[in-house]
Amino acid sequence: MTDFPQNRSVDDSRSLIAPLLKEPVERYLLPNGLTALLKTDRSSPVCSVQVWVKTGSVHEDRHLGSGISHFVEHMLFKGAERRVGKEIAREVHESGGYINAYTTFDRTVYYIDVPSENVEVALDVLSDSVFSSSFPEEEVDKEREVINREIAMGEDDPDGKVMHTLFETAFNKHNYRYPIIGYKDVFNRITRQDLLDYYNARYAPNNAVVVVTGDFDLAEMRRSVEKWFGPFARKPLPTIYLPDEPLQLAERRRDLYEDVQISRVAMGFQVPGLTHADTPALDALSVALGSGDSSLLYQHLREETQLVHNVDVSNWTPGSVGVFYVSLLCDPDKRDAALKELRRYVERLDVDSFSEEIVAKVRRQLLVNEVNSRKTVSGQAARLGAAEVVVGDLGYAKNYLKRIGEVTAEDLARVLKTWIRWDRLTVVTLNPKSEQAKEDDALQADSPVWDFEETRFPNGCALLTRENRRLPSVHIRVALQAGSLFEPRDKQGLSALLSTMMTKDTAKRSALEVAEAIEGAGGTFYEFSGNNSFGFALEVLSTDLPLALDLLEEALLRPSFDEEVFEIEKQSHLAGLKENLDDIVTCGREELRRRFFGEHPLRIGGSGSLDTVASITLEDVKAFWRSVVVSGNLSIAVSGDFTTETLKPQMAALIEKFAEGSLVTPQFVFEKPAQPGVHRVSMDRQQAIVFHAYPAPGLKGVDYFISEVADELFSGMSSELFDRVREKLSLAYFVRSSRIVGLNTTMFYFYAGTAPERYQEVIAELDREVKRVSEGRVAEDELARCKKRLKAAKRMSMQTNSSCASQAVLDAVYGLPINDWRNYGDRIDAVSIDSLQDFAKRYFSEENRVELVIGPVE
Repeated sequence: MTDFPQNRSVDDSRSLIAPLLKEPVERYLLPNGLTALLKTDRSSPVCSVQVWVKTGSVHEDRHLGSGISHFVEHMLFKGAERRVGKEIAREVHESGGYINAYTTFDRTVYYIDVPSENVEVALDVLSDSVFSSSFPEEEVDKEREVINREIAMGEDDPDGKVMHTLFETAFNKHNYRYPIIGYKDVFNRITRQDLLDYYNARYAPNNAVVVVTGDFDLAEMRRSVEKWFGPFARKPLPTIYLPDEPLQLAERRRDLYEDVQISRVAMGFQVPGLTHADTPALDALSVALGSGDSSLLYQHLREETQLVHNVDVSNWTPGSVGVFYVSLLCDPDKRDAALKELRRYVERLDVDSFSEEIVAKVRRQLLVNEVNSRKTVSGQAARLGAAEVVVGDLGYAKNYLKRIGEVTAEDLARVLKTWIRWDRLTVVTLNPKSEQAKEDDALQADSPVWDFEETRFPNGCALLTRENRRLPSVHIRVALQAGSLFEPRDKQGLSALLSTMMTKDTAKRSALEVAEAIEGAGGTFYEFSGNNSFGFALEVLSTDLPLALDLLEEALLRPSFDEEVFEIEKQSHLAGLKENLDDIVTCGREELRRRFFGEHPLRIGGSGSLDTVASITLEDVKAFWRSVVVSGNLSIAVSGDFTTETLKPQMAALIEKFAEGSLVTPQFVFEKPAQPGVHRVSMDRQQAIVFHAYPAPGLKGVDYFISEVADELFSGMSSELFDRVREKLSLAYFVRSSRIVGLNTTMFYFYAGTAPERYQEVIAELDREVKRVSEGRVAEDELARCKKRLKAAKRMSMQTNSSCASQAVLDAVYGLPINDWRNYGDRIDAVSIDSLQDFAKRYFSEENRVELVIGPVE
C-alpha cells in the first residue's frame, strides 16, 4: 500500500497559494467617492462587472422588517434614465451577457457576466440601472406581486424556514433577526415614495464599490469606469444605528411542525464577529467538526451511531457577532437522540481529539477554498467585493491564511471550550405534523487549451486529456452509460446508489480512510448520476495527483461494497428523496413525468423513487456493477495542471487492467405521452405550480438544437413569456420551460408558480405563448438574442476544469464527438423562425399535452 502524505507543511500550502495572493489588484477612489477594484485575467475572453452597494436589510432604519432593500433591488431592473425596464435585460442578453442581483443583510450586489468584447455594455447598463433608476410607478405594484410570490415560495421551502426561524430566535436585538425579504404585511405597506427615499439616501457612489475582473486593458478600463460612474454626485450618508446583540445567557429552542416527511435541525452558538482573534480558529473548528465525510461529527453521528443522514457545520461571522452553525437531517424518531449524542460527543472532545492529520486537513481545505474562489472571473470579482465591502481589507485573504496556518490542536480545543457554550445555544427543529401529537403526549408524560485529446484503448475505454495550467489543480471525471434505461424496472435508482458505493470502501481503504485521504489533501471526491449516465469525479491540487490516481483505480477496479455502509447510504438516499418531495416543484415534476412517460423507464428520475430504492439490495448493486462497469462503457476525462506525457502511461496502466467488455443498450420506444389531458394534484402549500408537458427530440435527435433554442426562447428575464406573465400581469414569481432529456426522447415542459386562485390565467398564457410560436410570430431580434445568450453561456461554461471535463466525457459516453462544443454555435445559428414554427406545430400539439397543477387546488 502506497502512503500519501497527510501532514503537509504550512510551507507547502504557502508555496501553492503565494502566486495567487500576489496577483495585482488595482484599487482607487473616484473623485465622487466611489471605490473601484480592477483585476485582469486573460485566461478566458469574458469579464465580470459587479456593483456592490453597501446597504442591505440591516440598514433599513424605520423600514426594518419590510425588505425594502430587496424591493429596491427588483425595481432597479424596471427602468432607468437611458432605458426602459425590458431594454435592460434585453440589451445584456443581446451582448451575450448574464445579468442578476442579490440582497443580503449588509449589501446589495448587481452583476453582469459578459464576453469581454461587450464589457462596455455591462458598465453602461449597471451604471444607468444602479445610479439612475426611474422606479416607474406602474411597475411598483406589479413587482410587489412578484415578490409576494417569492415570499410564498420561501414559506414553502423547509430549509429556508428553519434558517429564518434560527436567526429570528438567536438574535434578540441585532437587525439580523429580520428576514432579508421582509415580513409580508410590512412589505405590502411600502409605497413608491418609500422606495425613492431609501434609494436616494443609500444609493450613492461614495457608498458603493465597482469591481471589474477578466480580459481587459487596464488603462482603457480606468477610463471606462470614470466615463460611466464618474458623473454621479457624492451624497451625505445618514448614520444607521445597528444595535449590539447582548450576550446570550440561556439555551433557546423552537420546534416547528408542518407538512414535511423528515426532521431538520438547526443549531446556532453565539460567537464573536469577523475581526475577533478567535475567528480563524473557529473557522478551522467548523471544518474539523463538520466539513466532509471524514469530519468528526459526520463520522460519529452518521457512520458510527447512524442517528443522522447528514450533518454540516459552518462559522458565520459577517460583523460584530456571529453564529457557529450546525445542521442535521434525521428521521423524526431519532431527532432528540441525535441532539443528545451530539452534545455528549462534543463535550468530551479535547486537544487529543484533534490529531496532526486533522489540523493539516483543515489547513489544506481552507487553502483549496482560496484556489476554488478564483476559477471564474465572476468568482474572482465576488471574492474582491467581499474583501472590500464585508471585511474592509483587500489583504485579508493573505493574513487570514497566515493565521489559519498557525492554528494548532490546542487552539481548536480552546475555542471549542470558550465559545461552543450550551448556555449560548439556539435550536430550531422542523418536523412532520404527525410528530407533534406524539411529542405532546411525551411531554405530558415527561488561458487554457480548449480541446481534449482522445486516446481509444484496444479494450474500448476512452481517455480524454486537456492540459490547463491556469490554476494548480487537476479534475478527473469518470462517466459510464447507465440510468433508468439499463436498470430493472423495479430497481430504478441503482445507478445512483452504485455511484455512491464506488466512492466508499475499497480493497485498500475503508470509506473513512478514503474520505480522510481526499479531504486531507483538501480535495473532493463525489459521485453523480442522471437519466442517461453515472460516474464520479475527483479534484485535487496538482501535487496530489498521485493520490487521486490511486483512489481512481481502487474505486473502479476494487470497490468492496460493505454491507453496513450500503445500508447507511441507502437510508440516506431515501432521506434525500423524502426531502426533495417536500418541495412542491420537485414533487409536481415527479408526478408529471410519471403521467407523461407511463411505462417508459424515464417515468422515474435517475435517483429512483421511494419504492424502487427501498427494494434494492447490495447484491443488486454488485450485479449492476458487473454489468455496466466494463471497458467498452468507460470514459475518463482529465483536465488541469498536468503533463500528458507523464499522465498517459499512468492511465494506460490502469485502463489495461480492465478486461474487454461492452454494454448492450436496451431498446425502448416512446411514441406519445401515456396520460395526455388535464390533471390536478392537491398539496398543502401556499402556491400552485402549473405544468404543461409535450414530447420533444432526445439528445441524439435531429431537432435537438431547435429544442435548445426553444427552451431559451421561453426562459429568462428577457423572454416574452416572462415579460408578459410576471412583469405585465404579475401572475407568477417564476415562469419558464425546461426539459427532461433522454438519448432518444425528451419531455419538454413549461412550469410556473402562481397564486392558487390564478392558475387558470397562467394556463391561458402558456397556451397563448405556444400559439404565438406555432404561428411564426417570433421576432428576429428575439431569436437573435436567444442565440447570442446560448452561445455566450456555452463559452462561459468552459471556464472550469470540471465543467469542460464533464461536457467532454459525457459526449464520449453518448457517442458524440468529444469536442462537440465547437459545433454548438453553428447548430444554434442554423435555427430559424420557420424551424421554430415547424417545431412547435409538430411537437406542441394539444392532443399530446399533459397538464398538471399541484397545490391547494381541487
